[in-house]
Amino acid sequence: MDGYYAFMLVAATLVLMMTVPALALFYGGMSRSKSVLNMMMMSFGALAVVAIVYVLWGWSMSYSAGAGDDVAGLFANPFTLFGLDDVDPGSYVFVAFQMTFAVITAALISGAVADRVRFSSWMVFVPLWVTLSYFPLAHMVWGGGFLSPLNENGLSAILFGFEDGLAKVVPQDYAGGTVVHINAGVAGLVLVLLIGRRLGFGKEPMKPHNLTLTMIGAGLLWFGWFGFNVGSIVFVEGDGGEKDIAQFMSETGVTWINTTIATSAAMLAWLLVEKIRDGKGTSLGAASGIVAGLVAITPACGAVDVYGAIAIGAAAGALCALAVGLKYRFGYDDSLDVVGVHLVGGIVGTVMIGFVSSGSAPGGIDGLLYGGGAEPLVVQVLTALVAIAWSAVATLAVGLLIKATLGWRITDEDEAEGIDFVEHGESAYDLGTGGGARRSSVLQGSTASEGARA
Repeated sequence: MDGYYAFMLVAATLVLMMTVPALALFYGGMSRSKSVLNMMMMSFGALAVVAIVYVLWGWSMSYSAGAGDDVAGLFANPFTLFGLDDVDPGSYVFVAFQMTFAVITAALISGAVADRVRFSSWMVFVPLWVTLSYFPLAHMVWGGGFLSPLNENGLSAILFGFEDGLAKVVPQDYAGGTVVHINAGVAGLVLVLLIGRRLGFGKEPMKPHNLTLTMIGAGLLWFGWFGFNVGSIVFVEGDGGEKDIAQFMSETGVTWINTTIATSAAMLAWLLVEKIRDGKGTSLGAASGIVAGLVAITPACGAVDVYGAIAIGAAAGALCALAVGLKYRFGYDDSLDVVGVHLVGGIVGTVMIGFVSSGSAPGGIDGLLYGGGAEPLVVQVLTALVAIAWSAVATLAVGLLIKATLGWRITDEDEAEGIDFVEHGESAYDLGTGGGARRSSVLQGSTASEGARA
């Protein structure tokens, strides 16, 4: 098992890299030049806050489901393992891995509200949101809660019965289609509706300022996602013999291949939609297609065979490419397409499991198109709906609280000037002064000294 723990530490580190620098670069490049630093700071800030909150009460709320710790299948007691009290240090590797999931889920939301949100409000929002939305959903799906196949009072058991210690038909979410992507996508949609549109939205171009950064970020996200998906294997130690090793190699191999081919299919599908619709396939479309495929295969990487993975990737790439334009039709300002990619992609991946899951995959369940009947599809749809409802209510509650107290928006004048300088006193590309930071006192002192010397 020593090799398994080493593997999990590498996986956790890869997922951490998905937030910083990968997501920071991906979102930063898509932002306008006057807001790139703020966009990156929102990812860095989410990492700093969630890491601390997670070890204090996040792990306990998600996974301390012992006797008396579970609250109606919705979340566990935040104080049972507060500060990792009584957690065996040998289990810290699993705490670390799950922490990185919470970090990137919160950071994903930031792309929806780029250019216009006070950094201080964001830093207060993040710990409240993960507490009310992320930790409960993680418990429901992975911690033995309402959506878990192990819960005798859970969704699947209510619908289809409970037998031999497991629900007969179980929700499948291998690495976070509901907990991460639907959750973040719904949160992004709620916030953009609550906070409002940027100045000039729909009237003036708001193009990405540096697609090179975005392409680098997308490549790093794809690389890190192997930690995300492949690292999500739940490996129970047996006799340590050949059977255990074969099981581990089989499941990790399946999830790696499915992640790769689904992402490839999504990128190609997105580019095809662009070519048909606009006459050209773009680098931004390729980068966005990569992320759409990664999002959609996240819940399904252990549920499908290669044909199912290709189908999910292609569907996600095409549908997300079409969905990102809906913000202009309906007037909601999802700045960097969090709704169009993460919400739509998460729903596509979660629901399509009900159609194309395969009994030959690690999940062991045949979907509707593989002769398994409609039950798996019903479970997947209802699981997605529960995640949507929970995230919407939790996000609205936190969003309204922030709006009524700190306030969300910077002023119109500050937004026009640029959030980087207003919120952080810096400019990403202030080449003329020899540095990006606002150092007024230093500069004034330097000017005075030069005058004295003259």
